[in-house]
Amino acid sequence: MMAAYLCAVDVGTGSARAGIFDTGGRLLGRAEHAIAMNRSASGHCEHDSEQIWSAVCAAVRDALAAAKVAPTDIVGISFDATCSTVFRGRSGEQVSVSVEGDSRWDTIVWLDHRALAEADECTATRHEVLGYAGGVMSPEMATPKLMWVKRHLPRSWARTGQLFDLADFLGHKACGSLARSQCTLTAKWTYLAHEREAWRHDFFAAVGLGDIFDHAALPDRASPVGADLGALTPAAAEALGLTTACRVGAGMIDAFAGAIGVIGGLPGIERHLALIAGTSSCVMAMSSEPRAFAGVWGPYFGAALPDLWLSEGGQSATGALLDHIIRWHGAGGEPDVAMHRRITERIMQLRGIEGLDLAGRLHVLPDFHGNRSPLADPHALGVISGLTLDSSFDSLCRLYWRTAVAIALGLRHVLDALNANGYGIDTLHVTGGHTRNPLLMELYPDATGCTVVEPLGGDAVLLGTAMAAASAAGLYPSLTEACAAMRQEGRARQPNPSARPRFDRDYRVFLEMHRQRKALDDII
Repeated sequence: MMAAYLCAVDVGTGSARAGIFDTGGRLLGRAEHAIAMNRSASGHCEHDSEQIWSAVCAAVRDALAAAKVAPTDIVGISFDATCSTVFRGRSGEQVSVSVEGDSRWDTIVWLDHRALAEADECTATRHEVLGYAGGVMSPEMATPKLMWVKRHLPRSWARTGQLFDLADFLGHKACGSLARSQCTLTAKWTYLAHEREAWRHDFFAAVGLGDIFDHAALPDRASPVGADLGALTPAAAEALGLTTACRVGAGMIDAFAGAIGVIGGLPGIERHLALIAGTSSCVMAMSSEPRAFAGVWGPYFGAALPDLWLSEGGQSATGALLDHIIRWHGAGGEPDVAMHRRITERIMQLRGIEGLDLAGRLHVLPDFHGNRSPLADPHALGVISGLTLDSSFDSLCRLYWRTAVAIALGLRHVLDALNANGYGIDTLHVTGGHTRNPLLMELYPDATGCTVVEPLGGDAVLLGTAMAAASAAGLYPSLTEACAAMRQEGRARQPNPSARPRFDRDYRVFLEMHRQRKALDDII
């Protein structure tokens, strides 16, 4: 009997990662290759989609070698990626989204906020599609980005004949299909998957994109996550080091892959929250019925698992905020692994002296890149209260600690919104870079009062994507059954009851700082 293995690809903000899994969800080999980003003087951020594909191919080949698995034994592959937007011409050529005009920069990175004004215009329409996006359009979604390109780069818009979310683009490169994932279209393209007429043409007309279907090659219906899109093309198989017998599964946005990787297949799923935490943080909650409320994206139907609605919250800068604090402080420097470790070790020493009251009068509002949830305010600004003239390394450590506290309190703020609107979440499943930060992993249970589960089986985002590949390859009857069969156990952390009073006080200050910031903005 032929062995069956799966390949999963995860493209983040700075790298492409590939993993080889067996049918029980065990990670056998992993590899990673960097991807380039163009940061312009205007603050725009762009990727080169061809360079991303090259990094993907290199990562897959290296992961295959690490796993010591034969290419002929890989029966399925799928892709997850950030919600970056790829622009291609009518013949598939790259189309520049850079003001400098270099055609290789054809992808607007998810975190690029160039389209803030366009997002506000979308929100001002009050169209029904906003009821499935938390009531507010984010500049991280596709529509405002397309509006921006049409207005500011009209020649690029005129040349555009294909538009993709990055995960869909990688599926297209792999098998040639122009199908789009129900995850990407529902979460970022105002596609209403629960409706017979899923696209609202009047919305696009209202925001000046009445011609979008002439430029995007969008399908009438999306493909469910894990649907079989076809076999690898000969060119893709050669580039990836695989064979044309490998099936390609409809992929998803990276945070959604992490969600099904940690909570897919769990009974009582409405009690569980997936926290996918790295540069930014996404939280994913699922339910059998729609729960629409302001400040949380969705509800999205079938964007992760079939027949379930998903509510998505998040924090636009978490790991990126800790990096920023290190760069910004006079005693900081480059926020590499060694610097984060040095700061963390010193914080532990200071806490041994001062306990949880360390820097207790220093408070941070972590909205340095806007507030994604639960306020849905991309214009929100960060606040630091309680600074002194101290510029020593210890002052950096105190600020880092209190910024980490603020990140955990921001998660509590999102949780409160979810639980006030029908959820009963008491367990958080964390995956991503934050699992390597001991401060955050201690703070998440203590500041929220929830049990926190850290997966032990390796990279949960890659695992979620491997589940989609398994579904496409027909190894399981459905994606839900693939999730149940491939799920990995985790290590649970319980909250420390003695820490609760300290963080309850901090949370009261946190909410008051939100109120005072709004009062100041109203004066201005």
